Amino acid sequence: MSKKTVYLTEEGFQELKDELHFLKTKERARIADTIAEARAKGDLSENAEYDAAKEEQGKLEARISKLEDTISRARVVDENEVDDSKAYILSKVTVENLNTGAEQVYTLVNEQEADVSEGKISVESPVGKGLLGKEEGDEVEIDVPAGTVTLKITDIAR
Repeated sequence: MSKKTVYLTEEGFQELKDELHFLKTKERARIADTIAEARAKGDLSENAEYDAAKEEQGKLEARISKLEDTISRARVVDENEVDDSKAYILSKVTVENLNTGAEQVYTLVNEQEADVSEGKISVESPVGKGLLGKEEGDEVEIDVPAGTVTLKITDIAR
């Protein structure tokens, strides 16, 4: 697993901790019960319920491991400490798409907190990477799945 620091808001950090707690306490117990019930039905070699429960258990443990890794590398960013002269994580960046003239506002966040419907984009996404470290007035060309888009940064705020 990666050893790169994960920058999160206090809210995002708490959400990850809450999810981890839920998975370790409630979901582990539920899956253990499901496995026990399936095991009680007899021959495990032809028991689809048992196989499905074991597969679900594997996915759960992988998610728990990923959350533990992310939390161990997390650094909570204080929004008041974010320099708003350049686009960094937690910056609210207003851009004009020079191809279409459309204006868009993005908040740069960690990939765990990204939610395009709320305008939160990951700093690991093509657009997020393209905006990082840029200043108001900068124009950036970004390769996206639909081609190349040129964005002009019109405002950076917290």
